[in-house]
Order: sequence, then structure tokens, then C-alpha cells
Amino acid sequence: MKLIIAAIKPFKLEEVREALTEIGVQGLMVSEVKGYGRQSGHTEIYRGAEYTVNFVPKVKLEMVVPSDIADQVVETLATTAKTGSIGDGKVFVLDVESALRVRTGETNEEAI
Repeated sequence: MKLIIAAIKPFKLEEVREALTEIGVQGLMVSEVKGYGRQSGHTEIYRGAEYTVNFVPKVKLEMVVPSDIADQVVETLATTAKTGSIGDGKVFVLDVESALRVRTGETNEEAI
């Protein structure tokens, strides 16, 4: 099993969710987060005053998937979340040692 964590632009969330559902991802967690990468924020003008935005709003997706579809999930994230502009996001893939569905007691791949 793999834990896939992705940080994407907020307006891409629904499109990404639909694409992941189509390839068999059965569930994911979504969090609104702020952060910065190489762009180190940006400047904006509000009512004539320029100010610096140090943290850029993003959406963090977390999902545990069977190892055999992990590459397909990463590829789907990469193509669906891409806008071609700076700040499109990042995807991380980690190994998952075990999983448990609390309600039924199912473990590992049966739990996801």
C-alpha cells in the first residue's frame, strides 16, 4: 500500500477528485493548507497598496491506495492538476506499513 500526498491549486480540486474516482480511488482526505515553495510567495495589489503574500493557499490531498495503482494515481494527479504555471504543486509517495478499518476490523488492503 502507498500513501500519496499531493498539494494542488484549490480550483483544481473537483477536477482531480473526479479523475481519481474514475481510476478507482475509493476515498481521500482533503485539507486547506498554506505554504510556499520556490516561488516564496508573491506580491499583490489591494486598493492601491502593494503587499507580499508569503504563504500561498493550496489544497492537500491524502490517500492510501494499493501499490499496483500508485503509479497510475500519481500520473492522474500530475496530468489533471497541471496548469503549466508556477505553483502547480507537489506529489509525494510513501510506503504504508498497515491499515485498519475501525468499524469492521478489516486490515491492510481490505481496509482501504
